[in-house]
Amino acid sequence: MSPVITQSMPYCTKHARMDRSRINIGVYHLQPYATDEPHIRDLKDCGIDFVLCMRDERPALDLLYKYGVGAILYDVLPQWWPKQKKNGQMKNIYPMEMYIKAAKKWKDHPAVWAMDLGDEPSALDFAHCADVMRKMEEQLANQFIYLCLYPNYASVTENTTNQALSQLGTSTYAEHIKEYCRHIPADYLCYDYYVYSSKTNANKVPKYFENLQVTADACTATNRSLWITLQVNSKLPELWISLNQLRYQAYTSMAFGAENIIWACYTGGWWTNQVIDSAGNKTEQYPKLQQVNKEIHALSPVYMKYRRASTSFVGFDNTPWLKGSGIPSAAEHNDGVFAHLHATDHSPLVIGSMLSRNADGTHAVFICSADDPNDKAPCKHTLHFTVAPGKRLKAHSGEGEVPVRQIDTDTYSITIQSCQGILIEAI
Repeated sequence: MSPVITQSMPYCTKHARMDRSRINIGVYHLQPYATDEPHIRDLKDCGIDFVLCMRDERPALDLLYKYGVGAILYDVLPQWWPKQKKNGQMKNIYPMEMYIKAAKKWKDHPAVWAMDLGDEPSALDFAHCADVMRKMEEQLANQFIYLCLYPNYASVTENTTNQALSQLGTSTYAEHIKEYCRHIPADYLCYDYYVYSSKTNANKVPKYFENLQVTADACTATNRSLWITLQVNSKLPELWISLNQLRYQAYTSMAFGAENIIWACYTGGWWTNQVIDSAGNKTEQYPKLQQVNKEIHALSPVYMKYRRASTSFVGFDNTPWLKGSGIPSAAEHNDGVFAHLHATDHSPLVIGSMLSRNADGTHAVFICSADDPNDKAPCKHTLHFTVAPGKRLKAHSGEGEVPVRQIDTDTYSITIQSCQGILIEAI
């Protein structure tokens, strides 16, 4: 059972340059070979809103600003990285004075949305991260502080307690997230998860869902925004992530309320089969990423009218996709407004129950057809459901409005494709 998490502090995150009323799409790494104007134009045309691990290089930043792309810089503030193997020593190695000096020395640029504080810190360093975050949010006029957490495979079941403590600073991943929420004054929680990164083609989907459940529930409990880094590149050169695999990652995350989606990697960073290769040429990943980003942005206006309340798994009983996760599968989704929601062929669905941010009485569900995470046999599915009396229905996908068919007086139907995401409003 996950520990009970409650909001315990005011948040300090500024919203100066990142428009938090919309879904923002980021990418890791824009190497120097992709920072001339044609490449920046292609970056924007790919549907990218911001770049992480960006350098403080003014000509490149000027072009990013020209095309409306933000940057999160990693080379201004001291970077804390756990592979330094000095967890718990951040305050001693990087005292506050170092951050104050770096921030005072730096000159603002309008393309810069945030400063990167480091990657995957141990909970042993959360208190100092929090102090630095507050101080830098005060000192930097227009930037917030960015921090990314470990996924739950940082601490696997085979690890001893000491091994888990050496990475997470806690004995379990759920405790790690609880400590983040207790200490870190950010109004978001960001982590990365690479579901297609296994060299053995092992099934990482159950752990992926388990991670989403823990982090999304923490965000719901503490009124934080969920941000997630997903995978567009490959660990093995012979494998290329398909368009449907991109959709699967994005839309399952959105069923858990994700509001920022980040892709790794656009140019060289780690692994292979990036969107832009080392010669600066587009690979087959470019049109795939461009398409899924177009769909996400098309859904953003209606999606951001709502906030995730809970997520259910329907029709997973005869699949391996929840094996070992401890997450139950239901025969249908019921949330008080939508009821009896299921696929007629009993295929698996991830369903986010969503409430209006304006408390105007409207509800929604975000549905991902989760039957084919490896994109081996995509197909169409028919969904049936009922809705509370007096509600008008409207369904949306990333490619436009989805027809809702009335079967009888209180039962409705829609068609969904494998890996597709559809949002249904009950207005």
